[in-house]
Amino acid sequence: MNSSTLIPTVSGARPVVGHAAELTRDPLGLFRRGHAEHGSMFRLRLPLKDTVVLLGTENNKLTYSETDRKLSIRTAYPFFLRMFSPDFYFFAPYDDYKRQRDVVLPRFQGRQLDTYVEVMEHEVRSFMDGMGEAGKLSIPEDFGPLIMRVAARSFLGERFAETTTDWFGEFRRFSEGADFVTPGWLPAPHLLRSRAAGKRIRRRLQEIVDKRRANPGDGEDFLDYFVEAAYEDGEPVPDDILLHLIIMLVWAGHETTTGQISWGLIDLLQHPEELDRAREGFGAVPETMAAKDVRKLAHLDRCLHESERLHPVAPMNVRSAVEPFEVDGREIPAGTLVMISPAMTHRLEEEFPDPDSFRPDRYVEDPRQLRRLIGFGGGLHRCLGMRFAYLEMTVVLARLLQRYDFELRNPDPQPIPGQGAKWPEATEVTYRRR
Repeated sequence: MNSSTLIPTVSGARPVVGHAAELTRDPLGLFRRGHAEHGSMFRLRLPLKDTVVLLGTENNKLTYSETDRKLSIRTAYPFFLRMFSPDFYFFAPYDDYKRQRDVVLPRFQGRQLDTYVEVMEHEVRSFMDGMGEAGKLSIPEDFGPLIMRVAARSFLGERFAETTTDWFGEFRRFSEGADFVTPGWLPAPHLLRSRAAGKRIRRRLQEIVDKRRANPGDGEDFLDYFVEAAYEDGEPVPDDILLHLIIMLVWAGHETTTGQISWGLIDLLQHPEELDRAREGFGAVPETMAAKDVRKLAHLDRCLHESERLHPVAPMNVRSAVEPFEVDGREIPAGTLVMISPAMTHRLEEEFPDPDSFRPDRYVEDPRQLRRLIGFGGGLHRCLGMRFAYLEMTVVLARLLQRYDFELRNPDPQPIPGQGAKWPEATEVTYRRR
C-alpha cells in the first residue's frame, strides 16, 4: 500500500473534478472542513495531482525551510511559468534566483524607504484632492489605480508613472492568468486575455527601456539604474529578465496591497472603537512623514496586521515535492503538491485564540502571534516588498482617515470568488470631510 493513502482525504470530492471547484470558490471553507475532519494534514483530490494540505505554524516552517530542497516553487505554479518565463526569479535555478533577487533587493533597504514615503504622501494627497468635501468610493476598484501609481513611481520613476498606458487595467487582465486549476492549454477566455495583456505590457515596457537608454536621466530614479543593471560578477542582466522584474515589481506592488488595504479600511469601519484608537496616534506624526514617523502609528499597524490575519489576499501557498519526505511519520511522495494555507492557519484556535474576532491587541498580549502571520509568505522567498506594503497601507489610510469620516454601505463584504487574489467584493463607502 502506498503510504500516501494513510493521509486521509477530505469529504465532498466530486466525480472527475474532485475538490477543484470548491478550492476555487471557497478555499477557506474547504480547509475548515478538512481541519475539522482530519486535523493538520489531509489530502485533496485535484485533477491529475495528488495534493496534501499542511496546516499550522510548525508545518509552515517545515514547508518554507524545505523550499529549494525537497520542495519546489518552480513546478508548483505552472501558470507563473506561462505568465513569466522558466528562467525568471522563483522559477529559475536557485543560484539564478539569488542573482536576480540581489538586483531588486536594494530597492527595499535603507534611505530608499524615505523616498517611498515621500511618494506615498504625494500620491495620497493627489488622490484626496480629487475627492472633494464629500462623496463615495468603490473599493477596491478606486484604491487600485492609487496603489498602482505608488508602485510605478516608487520603483520606476515619475516618467514611467506619467506614461499614458492604462497600467492598472492591463495588469488586472494580466492577473487573470494566475489560475491554479485551469489547464494552460485550454483556450479559456481569461487565460487568453492574460496572455494578450502580458504581450502588450512587455512590448510597451521594452519601448520605455529603449527610450530611457537613448535618453538617460540623472540616475536618481530606479529605471535609470535598472536599464543598465548588472549582476555582481558584472554580467549585464538580459532584457527579458529586466522586463519580468519590472512586471513583478509593479504587479506584486499593487496586487496584494490593493486587496490588503481594502480589507484594512473595511475592518476599521466595522470596528469603530479600534478606528478611534488608531486615530489617537495621528497627532504624533508631522505634516509630512518619513519612514521613522510611520512607526509611531502603532495601533494602526496592529489593525493592519489583524486584517492580514483575517483576510490574507493569497489564501494558499503551494510547493511541489521533488523527492519523498516525511511529515509526522507519514510519507509524502515525490510529485505531490504540498499546500499551506494562510487563510486557515490564521484561523486556528491553538495559534490565534478567539480566531474569528478582530483583536489587534493580540499582538501586544502575545507578540509570537505576529511572527506566525504568513500573508506575505515566509522563509527565503518571503515577499521582499512586505515592509514597503505596510508603509504604503499605513501612510495612505492614516491620511485618508485624518481628513475624512467614512461609512461602509455594505455591512459585511465577502472575498471575491474564483482564482487569484482574494480582494473584497466591490464595496461602496461614503465619506465626508472631518
